[in-house]
Amino acid sequence: MTAYQDLEARFRRLYALQEAAGVLHWDMSTVMPEGGGGARSEQLAVLEVVCHETSTDGELGDLFAAAEAEAGALDPWAQANLREMRREWRHATALDAGLVEALAKAAMACEMTWRKARPDNDFAAVLPALKEVLGLTREAAEAKADALGLSPYDALLDQYEPGGRIDRIAPVFDDLAAFLPGFLGEVMERQAAAGAPLAPEGPFPEAAQEALGRRLMAAVGFDFDHGRLDRSLHPFCGGVPDDVRITTRYDEADFAKALMGVLHETGHAMYERGLPANWRLQPVGQARGMALHESQSLLVEMQVCRGPAFAGFMAPLAAEAFGGSGPAWQADNLLRLANRVEPGFIRVDADEVTYPAHVILRTRLERAMIAGDLAPGDLPGAWNEAMVELLGLTPPDDRLGCLQDIHWYDGAWGYFPTYTLGAMTAAQLYAAALAAVPEIPEAIGKGDFAPLMAWLKENVHAKGSLRSAEELLTEATGRPLDPGVFKAHLRRRYLD
Repeated sequence: MTAYQDLEARFRRLYALQEAAGVLHWDMSTVMPEGGGGARSEQLAVLEVVCHETSTDGELGDLFAAAEAEAGALDPWAQANLREMRREWRHATALDAGLVEALAKAAMACEMTWRKARPDNDFAAVLPALKEVLGLTREAAEAKADALGLSPYDALLDQYEPGGRIDRIAPVFDDLAAFLPGFLGEVMERQAAAGAPLAPEGPFPEAAQEALGRRLMAAVGFDFDHGRLDRSLHPFCGGVPDDVRITTRYDEADFAKALMGVLHETGHAMYERGLPANWRLQPVGQARGMALHESQSLLVEMQVCRGPAFAGFMAPLAAEAFGGSGPAWQADNLLRLANRVEPGFIRVDADEVTYPAHVILRTRLERAMIAGDLAPGDLPGAWNEAMVELLGLTPPDDRLGCLQDIHWYDGAWGYFPTYTLGAMTAAQLYAAALAAVPEIPEAIGKGDFAPLMAWLKENVHAKGSLRSAEELLTEATGRPLDPGVFKAHLRRRYLD
């Protein structure tokens, strides 16, 4: 066995363990009884430690040196895999096992507390656990910053967006923050002049919402032999490429929330299913960062499923599912509803005009907390002030404010910027797909996503982590990320 083959075998074992942990996380979020939280925290912490020990084994340094000396004999995929292995190794070796275990246990405990604190609107109940998670996260960020030669926040961001740097992202976000209020005002004025769309009459039973969601998932291309749809407190896509688990939450007064959530998570699932099968359980076979992952969910939900072609396909199915009839159920009215812009408190329910403001808010606050400039106890007040600044709203309580997202409570710091990076990437990829395959809208109007998914699989999904995100986007669209494409999309959809 060559040094490279030895590394492949070790990472195959590591990734199998990580996939097992992923399924345990899904179980915890969907069907695990509340009393199982303590045991599950212990199980996941042990898996974290075992994975850390595997990825920091003392022999790995010599194996990397030997494999890199032989790299010329490897094909491009294996060379890229070796590069990604080393990147993950550098992240892992920056932390000692004790910190990994402590952070894993703290995050699990905090998440379980948050699951009760959020519906109870009780920030005080989760604050001690949040303080512990933040303290350990800052310790990990400092350790990784020293090892990687990055700032602490960049060290966290790099876990989710390899190569992502806040000094490049912050100016883009600041530009959006300056652009959005004026643009939002124009859109609101335009919508007011047009009058409100008609609201279909409910209630909309959960069972009917789920059935419609499954039908549309199948149209997008979701394979139910390799995946599931379930309920959870916070919608997500998890599992593994051959067993993708997506979840949503239902509101019987508004079927669109769950439906768009399902379509969003289906976009994530299609990316996972389309990753290169020959490189399963290897770093190069994984998704190329969370910005690209978010681009796939937002491309499906925002670019496609809030467009006229999809509305024409979906409208009769929705009317059939809920027994609706009349003007409220016509495609043009449902399209107006889907693209209704209105500032709101909840990020996951936000329209695509106000959504970036939610992400900018969270990015700024988590940067301040990591830097030590914002204490967790001051988070509710800081959150509310930022909501007024960016969206002109004051949350009536913490349930609609700083308790709404799971990310900080389960330890995912540095993740939030990827959402808006993903929205911009989605606009650019979809524009390129339409230029390459002009018949995509006509096919979608018939419920046929195959032409779009074929283009995405060839240009994004099947590439895995062979290239950097910037290289992949440039190859697919002819240029690196251009925020102007996203702004042009917004103007075209809401003002033209």
